[in-house]
Amino acid sequence: MHCQIRISTLIAFGLLILAGGRAMAEDDLLQQILRSPKLQEVVSRAADYRLQVVLGRVEVKDDDRRVLKQYEFRAGAEYFYPASTVKLFAAVAATQKLAALREETGLAIDLDTPMVYQPLFDGEEVEKEDPDNVEGGTLTVRQQIREIFLVSDNQAFNYLYELVGQDELAESMLLAGLESPRIVHRLSEFRSPEENLQSPKIDFMGEDFQYSLPQRTATPLPPPEPVDRIKVGKAYMSGDQKIDEPMDFTLKNHFSLVDLQRGLCMLVRPDVDCGGAGLIMVDDGRGVMLEAMSQYPRESSNPVYDPQEYPDDYVKDLFPGLLRVFPKERFRIYNKTGQAYGFSTENAWVIDMADGNGFFLAATLYTNANGVLNDDQYEYDEIARPFMANLGEVAARKVWRLEDD
Repeated sequence: MHCQIRISTLIAFGLLILAGGRAMAEDDLLQQILRSPKLQEVVSRAADYRLQVVLGRVEVKDDDRRVLKQYEFRAGAEYFYPASTVKLFAAVAATQKLAALREETGLAIDLDTPMVYQPLFDGEEVEKEDPDNVEGGTLTVRQQIREIFLVSDNQAFNYLYELVGQDELAESMLLAGLESPRIVHRLSEFRSPEENLQSPKIDFMGEDFQYSLPQRTATPLPPPEPVDRIKVGKAYMSGDQKIDEPMDFTLKNHFSLVDLQRGLCMLVRPDVDCGGAGLIMVDDGRGVMLEAMSQYPRESSNPVYDPQEYPDDYVKDLFPGLLRVFPKERFRIYNKTGQAYGFSTENAWVIDMADGNGFFLAATLYTNANGVLNDDQYEYDEIARPFMANLGEVAARKVWRLEDD
């Protein structure tokens, strides 16, 4: 047993030294974390699992500036599908869109203005109700933001994606200083690239006004930059048909892990230089997002969720591991996870409520033993979630300088 641990640790150490083409210092905190025996099943086969990890720490410079320092393991080594992690940026852009509409029209369009989505594609109907909204059942930006972070609702993302438009969403991220992202399609709703450029007519129904945002077609984004290993697996299911070739993700969403973490840093720590211009936040957009992304579903009064169906670790993959370190009253997680096509991604800020000491942790891995995509046979429960939990535990112990179990 001891020999096995020692060998796997040496393998992991060799991978860490080579990661990113640069040698890491002996005191590199991420190196210490990934050398843990609890992580070796995945770390020792990092390329097979497409494992990437970025640890972020806030450093105070001599001039008292606070700066995000990122430690990287295989960051950018190959493509990963960001899944629901992109929803954070649609939420940000939606608050910016409301502010722009308010300035253009002079109307009191805000987070709580009811919206009515008119049909866009064949077979669609008018959408104006949100049954999960216990305060009137209307469809509002505030409610979609809460559903995005509390339970990662895909339809909520699609509403905000359509409100903003593909090109304005890209502009929002670029203005923040995030250059890698491409958010170019709805989630859990297949549409062609041309259809994903289209947004429906949206009516805003204020107490003393009505305003209609017309149907729009976004300006197409430039072609995507080449990304290593953009074709994934050995086959994929298309309906009931098995296609015996890798699945090409060229036209799907893309986001570097480094930029995911930087974007989260911009949201939760506006006092920190996160490596970009920062997010333009208006109204109470930041407050709404911080509350929703840090709450457990059972803590929400609107929407209301059954804790049996939505436990505290729902869309919080680090939670089980952190619970081995501190009781849940001691820490808080501000995060957005994503899981699809065998990819599991976590993007989190974890803070010790007792002393304010926190860390950023972003990680992604791919678990698909049979190599077939779209067959719903992925090792999420067997490998991905246990790894994320162990990563959260080990990172917390190292950052907070606690003794290992």
